[in-house]
Amino acid sequence: MNGLPGSFRRSSTRLLFLDLTAMAEQQQFYLLLGNLMSPDNNVRKQAEETYDNIPGQNKITFLLQAVRDASAAEEVKQMAAVLLRRLLSSSFEEIYPGLTVEMQTAIKTELLTGIQQETSPTIRKKICDIAAELSRNLIDDDGNNQWPEVLKFLFDSVNAENVGLREAALHIFWNFPGIFGNQQQHYMEVIKRMLVQCMQDQANPQIRTLAARAAASFVLSNESNTALLKHFADLLPGILQAVNESCYQGDDSVLKSLVEIADTAPKYLRPNLEETLQLCLRLCADTNLTNMQRQLALEVIVTLSETAAAMLRKHTAIVAQSVPQMLAMMVDLEDDDEWAMADELEDEDFDSNAVAGESALDRIACGLGGKIILPMIKQHIMQMLQNPDWKYRHAGLMALSAIGEGCHQQMEAILQEIVSFVLLFCADPHPRVRYAACNAIGQMATDFAPTFQKKFHDKVISALLQTMEDQSNPRVQAHAAALIQKGTKLVLEQVVTSIASVADTAEEKFVPYYDMFMPSLKHIVENAVQKELRLLRGKTIECISLIGLAVGKEKFMPDASAVMQLLLKTQTDFNDLEDDDPQISYMISAWARMCKILGKEFQQYLPVVMGPLMKTASIKPEVALLDTQDMENISEDDGWEFVNLGDQQSFGIKTAGLEEKATACQMLVCYAKELKEGFVEYTEQVVKLMVTLALTVSRVRVAAAESMPLLLECARVRGPEYLTQMWHFMCDALIKAIGTEPDSDVLSEIMHSFAKCIELMGDGCLNSEHFEELGGILKGKLEEHFKNQELRQAKRQDEDYDEQVEETLQDEDENDVYILTKVSDILHSVFSSYKEKVLPWFEQLLQLIVQLICPNRPWADRQWGLCIFDDVVEHCSPSSFKYAEYFLRPMIQSLCDTSPEVRQAAAYGVGVMAQFGGENYRPFCTEALPLLVRVIQAADSRSKENVNATENCVSAVGKLMRFRPECVNVNEVLPHWLSWLPLKEDKEEAVHTFDFLCDLIESNNPIVLGPENANLPRIFFIIADGVSNESIKSEDACSKRLANVIRQVQVSPEM
Repeated sequence: MNGLPGSFRRSSTRLLFLDLTAMAEQQQFYLLLGNLMSPDNNVRKQAEETYDNIPGQNKITFLLQAVRDASAAEEVKQMAAVLLRRLLSSSFEEIYPGLTVEMQTAIKTELLTGIQQETSPTIRKKICDIAAELSRNLIDDDGNNQWPEVLKFLFDSVNAENVGLREAALHIFWNFPGIFGNQQQHYMEVIKRMLVQCMQDQANPQIRTLAARAAASFVLSNESNTALLKHFADLLPGILQAVNESCYQGDDSVLKSLVEIADTAPKYLRPNLEETLQLCLRLCADTNLTNMQRQLALEVIVTLSETAAAMLRKHTAIVAQSVPQMLAMMVDLEDDDEWAMADELEDEDFDSNAVAGESALDRIACGLGGKIILPMIKQHIMQMLQNPDWKYRHAGLMALSAIGEGCHQQMEAILQEIVSFVLLFCADPHPRVRYAACNAIGQMATDFAPTFQKKFHDKVISALLQTMEDQSNPRVQAHAAALIQKGTKLVLEQVVTSIASVADTAEEKFVPYYDMFMPSLKHIVENAVQKELRLLRGKTIECISLIGLAVGKEKFMPDASAVMQLLLKTQTDFNDLEDDDPQISYMISAWARMCKILGKEFQQYLPVVMGPLMKTASIKPEVALLDTQDMENISEDDGWEFVNLGDQQSFGIKTAGLEEKATACQMLVCYAKELKEGFVEYTEQVVKLMVTLALTVSRVRVAAAESMPLLLECARVRGPEYLTQMWHFMCDALIKAIGTEPDSDVLSEIMHSFAKCIELMGDGCLNSEHFEELGGILKGKLEEHFKNQELRQAKRQDEDYDEQVEETLQDEDENDVYILTKVSDILHSVFSSYKEKVLPWFEQLLQLIVQLICPNRPWADRQWGLCIFDDVVEHCSPSSFKYAEYFLRPMIQSLCDTSPEVRQAAAYGVGVMAQFGGENYRPFCTEALPLLVRVIQAADSRSKENVNATENCVSAVGKLMRFRPECVNVNEVLPHWLSWLPLKEDKEEAVHTFDFLCDLIESNNPIVLGPENANLPRIFFIIADGVSNESIKSEDACSKRLANVIRQVQVSPEM
């Protein structure tokens, strides 16, 4: 079919094929479309191959002909329409511009005629989608719509008598609200009139619904155009009315649009926020509606708590009414006899009200904060916990777990009464309430660590022991049947998880309880071998390994070999385990914990462990690039996660197996870290795997980044050539990831790893292309840093600005500064590896770094800007002096800055100037001395917040005397300097001061030793303090010199 002719001509706006061959081929094409829908996999696969091989221009011809063929079967036409839209969406640039002008005109005309003539509403809608897709691609770079006829068609159709045509116009506008391109402003009034008129169409409810969706779509596509949103504010009451009407007609599409507005353009709702919230509350409370509709109505309120918290905080009365709604949803549980048999309590139907209510509560508590939410909910929960119906007690405990993160501060104050109360329910007569109590304990152990463990470990552990003994008297109840019969398996799973959580954070405090728990836990692993007990066994394996890690090698060692044997036995059966066996991920983590406990002794087990680990780490996730239309058919419940790429495109990733994959990758990092050269056998295959992990979930990406420098460390033993090969593998991937990573937590990890790798590899590890790409990326990061600060300043002027908004802005600011520290890390590693050779490359960033140290910038900007210039002086002198005009004045002035962090960076700068800067810096060294002394002698210079800056000043004075004695009256300053020692906080600078002290003692400096060596006790005190404070490591050269000094004193009679 490759040679299908694509030429046809127009006659009375129908496409006519030239000859019978073409007709025969069209028939063949219909067969092909049929086969593409075949339930038989092989038939479908073959059809897909044939379809893919047809040239794009011919595809358009055939598909359009099929869509327009009145005699073709409805499902064939539907299939053709979907394929044609996808073709325009994914391959427009490759196909359309290559068509003749006649052909392009014919396609446009055919589509518009098709909409007018098509009798089936479904097909007409699909043709509208094609027309919208074509318009989207025909807006040129200047915003001109190259298809003016479609705009005329919209205006004509929206005013037509024919309801089908009005629907079509609204559908196209809903699908592509940017269709007017650069004419939008010109047509603004017309667009508004068109929407208002359709939203008031009393005779046709479907027109009102579509108009509301189109209006919402238009608002969403102009989310950042404040003036436009204001201008269209009076459409909101109509949208809300349509939400209400359509829900009772069983259509939740307008409600979904409202959720999107709450998410993307929440400010649009402000003028009618009260009405919006009241409507959503009413819908949520109406049990006549479907669960999905009620949950969507609640979703509007919850989303606003995340996207417009400050705006919502002005309507606390409505928020207070929504809390009981969430709790009521959480009580909506089935009395399920099968409950105890379930292997996981993951609620099978994720759309259950109970799950939705719990998630909403968690999110609104995080969104609005505990100050607002806890008072609203506390009374309700207390009443629920006293209810004779188990469902209320269960919901009350689950609610407590859900709000822990958001109400952290407020709950911490009353944690004593909460914990005592929750522990009572570990002995509740109903197993699901016992389950919820254990769940709440586990959750609190995480949310309130380490306070929780310090204060309550006695109480909690004895309650868990009690529950565990109830559940599994090992002699009697090792049989699966007995466990399940009593509905206790799930409770036991939850108990084991909670014990693990408590042990994990109680650490050595868990030692006294070790002997009470370990025998029971080992018993479960040995005996819980039936299929329905797999999850219990997996969780118990996890629990044992966490306890081992908590109590340490010494306490755990007597059990370690038995536990290893149990693990090995499960591992040997590992190949027989099904892919979805829940034990797998627990096993993987347990092995890594055993590695941490056993250290180098673990190496012997690697051959057993690595096979399955690599298999799990290599799981290939299903990914897809989807447009909005496709996404309607795939929901997040099928285990897909979506990242919105803008312009109606999303990147979907199927999350099944990704949790295990992430765990496996983290464990590989752990082995590389713990075993170092003992892991060298596996470095190559692990590097190859890690480099390919850019397109997976964030936990995997973090693990991949973290592993890179560790793997280079492991590979070192094989010599420089092998090491360089490994680095070549990683380098491009790391630089690319720094440029593209959207998640700031992951980004900071990648940047940190990249910097470490450069330090490890040293001079010559980056080529000119790498430098060019890296320069562009770092420049982008710095520009983004300044832009984000401006945006935050603008938010401080917003009418909803309040103290909680300020908290959020501060969090964002910290995030930004953290990325700035990583930019500084990368520059540090580049300067320290390449020295002054890299300065010409650095100049593209120079002005941005200078901007960081301007006096009006926030202190963190100035601190990190100075740190970067410190590195330039330390590693690139004497050439660094050519930039002195940019940083010297700010550096000298910053010695007396109000911010200790800025003072510290400036003092460090003076120290490296003295040590490495060279002759040119001499006058500045002289000028800096009195300023440094002033800081050291200030009254509060040793307070907790000031001490680090002060110690850097002391160290800088030492370096001035040592490396630039001509700038200082050493005899005068030295006694003062000695009185300022020892340095206790800044270990790095302490080493410099000890080095200088050794110089002075070894040269028998009279001022240091004092008359008749009177200062020796003081010097011994300084040295002893350094040793006890671990400022001096035994492997340091400095430590050997100090030992010599002490020996000299011991043997020398005059001392």
